[in-house]
Amino acid sequence: MAGDAITAERAAAIQQLRDAGLRVTGPRLEVLHVLASGEHLDVEALTTAARDRLGTLTSQAVYDMLRHFLETGLVTKFERPGRPAVFELATEPHQHALCTGCGRVANVDLAEPEPRGAAPAGWRQESVEVILKGRCPDCA
Repeated sequence: MAGDAITAERAAAIQQLRDAGLRVTGPRLEVLHVLASGEHLDVEALTTAARDRLGTLTSQAVYDMLRHFLETGLVTKFERPGRPAVFELATEPHQHALCTGCGRVANVDLAEPEPRGAAPAGWRQESVEVILKGRCPDCA
């Protein structure tokens, strides 16, 4: 039956959960599906979108899932000053643009995102985060 066919996206999400050592559950698959949209979503937006498809889901359940997803590297978290953090699927390394008007976040690919040797003497550099701040098209 066509309705029973598993999509490539769903199969990939199942494999991601298994590879991360996490149980495969409907809510976890749905949260990953919502994040696969490519948008940067806060917990409220993520919960609402997943709940619309599942029928029931609490914000606490989403927080718990995101904690596990962060610990296993399935998602990344982007902190927005004065606003709730947003989450996205972990993909290739990239930087972000942050709208100072509405808080919208967009991915940006920079030619040289991680300058080497930029850390002060004696520091061990773990990562570099470049945030481009400005106004999105809706706020400009």
